[in-house]
Amino acid sequence: MKILAMPAFSNRKHNPYNSLLYEPMAGMGAEVREFSRGRLLRERADVWHMHWPEGTLIDSGLAWTVVRMTIFFALLVLAKLKGTKLVWTMHNFHTHEQPHPRLEQWFWRLFPPRLDGCISLSEAGRRMAMERLSVLRDKPIFVVPHGHYRGVYKNTVSREEARGRLGVAPDAPMMAYLGLIRPYKNVPLLVRAFRQLENSKAALCVAGKPHTPELAREIEMAADGDPRIRMNLGFIPDDDVQVYLRAADLVVLPFSEILNSGSALLALSFDCPILIPRKGAMQELEARVGKDWVRTYEGDLTVQTLDEALRWARETARPARAPLEPFDWPRLAAETLEAYRQVCAGSRQRRQP
Repeated sequence: MKILAMPAFSNRKHNPYNSLLYEPMAGMGAEVREFSRGRLLRERADVWHMHWPEGTLIDSGLAWTVVRMTIFFALLVLAKLKGTKLVWTMHNFHTHEQPHPRLEQWFWRLFPPRLDGCISLSEAGRRMAMERLSVLRDKPIFVVPHGHYRGVYKNTVSREEARGRLGVAPDAPMMAYLGLIRPYKNVPLLVRAFRQLENSKAALCVAGKPHTPELAREIEMAADGDPRIRMNLGFIPDDDVQVYLRAADLVVLPFSEILNSGSALLALSFDCPILIPRKGAMQELEARVGKDWVRTYEGDLTVQTLDEALRWARETARPARAPLEPFDWPRLAAETLEAYRQVCAGSRQRRQP
């Protein structure tokens, strides 16, 4: 079976998700190649597997976005004429900042009807897809979860060494946020809630690059010089990921909207418990990994929620390693390949998780 994946391996440094999914397929009877317009024109492919196709709508002015969108839909038509099946993994149902809302409405009206099948990272995503994009009710939707990142990043630093590098006392209750900072991720809210904690020994580390300079200034203003808050508002090298996650008692991800979360699985891959809103697929994650590792909350993040979660993270007896076997990549690659086979065979079955 020949697969064109968009992307396959080109985003490995930015997000290893795709390469981790596709690399095991080489030993399972599939040839996965990076999508390009030239390959679609010249070569035969059984499946064109798309991730984040809504990227067509961002990082461009209006005129160029219209051109890119037109080319994209022309390629979809060409693929259908060549007999290539179109499969979409549903990471999101809209762009986060929605720079061109009217064009985006047209995109989501025109894109789903052309698909032959979909992959959802959760049962919650499958249900949401059928609610928001009713045309998908008549198409096969397969549930294949997001994989873990255990073994992908260095994990050689001790907790004591990590805390020493961050200037955090060995016995201090510490929480962390790690990852790209965008408005919907609510990092200023986290900082403001933390500042209300009365515990003078508590520490918060915020590490990641803000999406805009304005967002960086908002975070700095929210911290207001609190000496308990450490910030590294820039790109975090892969080798430094371990420092924050090994040092933390708790990773807090206070997103205002969330469907799936690679950040949650990254923290769990370092055996660090997480606090996350009870939205999207997070209840499923809590059920699969366990309430000793995943704590969810309703509504906005408050100082009380933070205080209770920090005590839960430090006082709960849990195994040394989070149970992430259901998220092993070879297993997920095999399930994805089976989804391709069913789509190519014309199956309308919906695979339950």
